[in-house]
Amino acid sequence: MRITIFGAGAIGGYLAAKLAMAGRVDLSIVARGAHLDAIKANGLRLIEDGHESVASVRAAAQASELGVQDYVVLALKAHSLAPALDQIAPLLGEGTAVVTMQNGVPWWYFHKIGGALEGTRLQAVDPGGVIWDRLGPDRVIGSVVYPAAEVDAPGLVRHIEGKRFSLGEPSGERSERVTRLAEEMVAAGLQVPVRDDIRSEIWVTLWGNLSFNPISALTGSTLAAIAADEATRTLARTM
Repeated sequence: MRITIFGAGAIGGYLAAKLAMAGRVDLSIVARGAHLDAIKANGLRLIEDGHESVASVRAAAQASELGVQDYVVLALKAHSLAPALDQIAPLLGEGTAVVTMQNGVPWWYFHKIGGALEGTRLQAVDPGGVIWDRLGPDRVIGSVVYPAAEVDAPGLVRHIEGKRFSLGEPSGERSERVTRLAEEMVAAGLQVPVRDDIRSEIWVTLWGNLSFNPISALTGSTLAAIAADEATRTLARTM
């Protein structure tokens, strides 16, 4: 199984390190700048549970160096996706699946949803339908990302908490491709439930962002502190 993680920052780097250290897949990453240079020179370093490990990964600045993949994991920021489409194109073959790990309502939201809005394109997140046309919604496996991680230094990712990556087909089916990917991620020590309604989980995450994020920014409190305090807990519930 050939997997490329496009955008190996904090979350992409954490996932890449876990998959690489499991040693079951042919893994590559696309990164840039000092982060890429450090990974090429010293491997991808991961601090987890107070211990540092080093993963040997194939790293490239240009995706064209890597060839066609079975899975492409898009771990870059949502606003960076459209500008990166030319770079991503060489990774895509006839059967390549694309796993979207961007926060927010995804550009493929109305693909295979059924009903009157089936196939509706969201101009707010995909102006002109460029991503839809270039990637193709049939490739998509949806994802909701729960781990917290940081890039402490070039080539060094620190895992803070959480190991869950929910996956789901837009159609809700439990396809062979989503099942195989989940199995490999589980073998790498991650928690990977396959959902039959990934959109609902996307919305739960968004509701959490809507309420907890601004409260945290204004108060400097952690999620645990916000939930424990009656005033902020009530405010979050109201929001």
